[in-house]
Amino acid sequence: MTTDLWYRHLRWMYRTGRPNGLARFLNLVSARQYAAGIAPGNWVTLEVPGRRSGRTVSVPLVVVDHDGGRYLVAMLGERANWVANVRAAGGRAVLRHGRREPVRLVEVPVADRSPILRRHLALAPGARAHVPVDRHAPLAEFARVAAGLPVFRVLPDGPAGPTAGPTDRRAG
Repeated sequence: MTTDLWYRHLRWMYRTGRPNGLARFLNLVSARQYAAGIAPGNWVTLEVPGRRSGRTVSVPLVVVDHDGGRYLVAMLGERANWVANVRAAGGRAVLRHGRREPVRLVEVPVADRSPILRRHLALAPGARAHVPVDRHAPLAEFARVAAGLPVFRVLPDGPAGPTAGPTDRRAG
C-alpha cells in the first residue's frame, strides 16, 4: 500500500472525528498489546475513568520523550474522547506497558507544544495522517496548529501526588 493510500485509509477510519468500527477494534487490540508490554517501549495504554460512565477507558497512545520529559499528544485534537476524560479526572490516569504506572497528566501551554508535536510525528507514524503539518516542517508550522492539538506532560502520581506545575522541566 503506498504511503498516500495508507494515510487516506487512516483518515477514513476517523472521518467523523471519532473512530469507526474498524478503528475501535484495532484500538482495542492495540490497547491490550501495549498494556501487556508487547510493543515498543514508548507505546502505552492510557487508562482513565470515563467522564459519564465511570468505567475505565483504555486508549493506545505513544509517549513522546522530549527535553527530559514525557508527553501524550491527542492526534485527533480537542475532539479526542480521552482528552475530555483526562480533564474530567483532574489529570489522574494510569499508563500501562507491562506494568501499571499511576500518573498525573498536566496540559502543556500552547506556546510550548511545537517541538513536542514535531517529535510526536517522528515517533507515531499513524498520527501523520491526522496532523496537518509535515513531520519535517519548521517549528513555526507546528506553532500554527498547536492550539488545536492538546499535549499533556506525564508526571508521576505517587501517594503524595505531584508537585510539578505545567511548565516544570524536571524529568517526569
